[in-house]
Amino acid sequence: MAIVASLPGFNLFSSLPSNPPPNDPNSSTTSASPSPPIPIPKYPPPLKKSQNAPPNPALKTVHRRTKYYKPVRDGVISSDGDRAVVIGENGVSYLLPGAPFEFQYSYSETPKVKPLAIREPAFLPFAPPTMPRPWTGKAPLKSAKEKKLKRKVPLLDSFGPMTPGTSRVKEVVMARPVELGKYPKQEKTREEILGEPLKKWEIKMLIQPQLSDNRQVNLGRDGLTHNMLDLIHSHWKRRPVCKVKCKGVPTVDMDNVCRHIEERTKGKIIHRVGGVVYLFHGRNYSYKDRPQYPLMLWKPAAPVYPKLIQEAPEGLTKDQAEEFRKKGKKLLPICKLAKNGVYITLVRDVRHAFEGSPLVKIDCRGMHASDYKKLGAKLKELVPCVLLSFDDEHILMWRGPNWISMHQAAPSPSDTADFDILSSTGRGKDYDKPCKPDTKTVMTSPKMMSLWKRSIDSNKALLLDELDLDPDALLKKVEEFEGVSQATEHSYPALIVSSEDGTSRSVQVFEEVPQSDPYSEYDDYSDNYDYESDDDDAFYDSDSIPLGSLPVDVIIEELDHD
Repeated sequence: MAIVASLPGFNLFSSLPSNPPPNDPNSSTTSASPSPPIPIPKYPPPLKKSQNAPPNPALKTVHRRTKYYKPVRDGVISSDGDRAVVIGENGVSYLLPGAPFEFQYSYSETPKVKPLAIREPAFLPFAPPTMPRPWTGKAPLKSAKEKKLKRKVPLLDSFGPMTPGTSRVKEVVMARPVELGKYPKQEKTREEILGEPLKKWEIKMLIQPQLSDNRQVNLGRDGLTHNMLDLIHSHWKRRPVCKVKCKGVPTVDMDNVCRHIEERTKGKIIHRVGGVVYLFHGRNYSYKDRPQYPLMLWKPAAPVYPKLIQEAPEGLTKDQAEEFRKKGKKLLPICKLAKNGVYITLVRDVRHAFEGSPLVKIDCRGMHASDYKKLGAKLKELVPCVLLSFDDEHILMWRGPNWISMHQAAPSPSDTADFDILSSTGRGKDYDKPCKPDTKTVMTSPKMMSLWKRSIDSNKALLLDELDLDPDALLKKVEEFEGVSQATEHSYPALIVSSEDGTSRSVQVFEEVPQSDPYSEYDDYSDNYDYESDDDDAFYDSDSIPLGSLPVDVIIEELDHD
């Protein structure tokens, strides 16, 4: 080791050569950097997905991302034997052999206008009658029925007569139940299934357990669909009453929804509150004898219908329609509709709004575009009215040239140009001038008329003979009537009966009128009820009683005589 250490230019403790500084002019620029101690791993490049792979035809939707447009006319547009696609009064419907009626995707929300074209090829959304099985390399598994047929069953001698020409041949048959006869199955009518009408206590007993139960059928923007028919029968399998909860666009016309539910299911709606409907299957209902309909495997594409908004609606020119649309942007909406709400009073609110203004606006912000367009189509038929625009998620409507007021004797509407559309009262241009009182004859119900008549007879209301009264004269009339009405309000008929000795006195008590049982006449309510012949009028018959006399005054007067 001493010899090795004495060698020139050799150092046992020499360190690794360091990299020269970058500013060193003596350093060589061609020297390569030292390699790292661990090499960087090299991964294979990711596999590129084939972009030209053919899509699965079963998952392809023709009406999406395509411009398929095929005009159609009334009649059969596609057929496959007894199965056909038909265009008629109810839009697109499907005919199947043996079906009781034409099947549709939605029975309650189909527009009454005939479609112009379809957005996809006409095909049936049901399963085909026969579907061939693809070859998988082995025979298909046998069903339980086929296995039962392959069992070894005992053979019995036939009891029938021997056929001629078959001597020395013994016929054997399999053991089977004796058939007494085959009769055609008779379908029951709806009246036979429902049976006798339910009484009120029975309805209450059936509905009470389901008031707070969430086992229900949800009916949304598509209304009563075809697959809901089988869903309702599955609810009827466990319970006699099916709860149907309606929300969204169909609630604008709940009478239409209830009518279609009863027609298609053959049930009876026994209770309805808001958008909730309780459907009874009937006293003689049998789940085994229910009608079994094929299910729709997918939702068909909606056909093309005529446009709701026109540049020049009926009764207006193009310039007038544009002027109305400009004024409608500054008009305040009458209400704000929420998504998936219950719009039962919407038609009534629009009709009342048309009494004060020829234009009505509804705020639909936050709703789906198809929802408020369907709302506009329904309001156009139910109110009726003329649609002007759906701009800014608002429905703008005009009451139309043939608008008739809800009051029969109300004056006819004047020209639309004379109305101040931005005001809520619908006044004319000359509303600054002193106006005369506008008298209108309003037709009320018999119950209201009887209440008014009863109030006037009992001096609780005053009938004014003069209408052109100034405020001072009207105030004087009110003050005069106020004194009479207060005395009448605090007085009631009293009869002082004194005994022979004059020591005991009693006040005559009215006889109580027997109240009718609310459950006895549940099915006998009608709109033609005679309110004039009500038994409660006996309480208000005060012809024999002096007005303004208090019972205390009568008692004091008799004490003074004594």
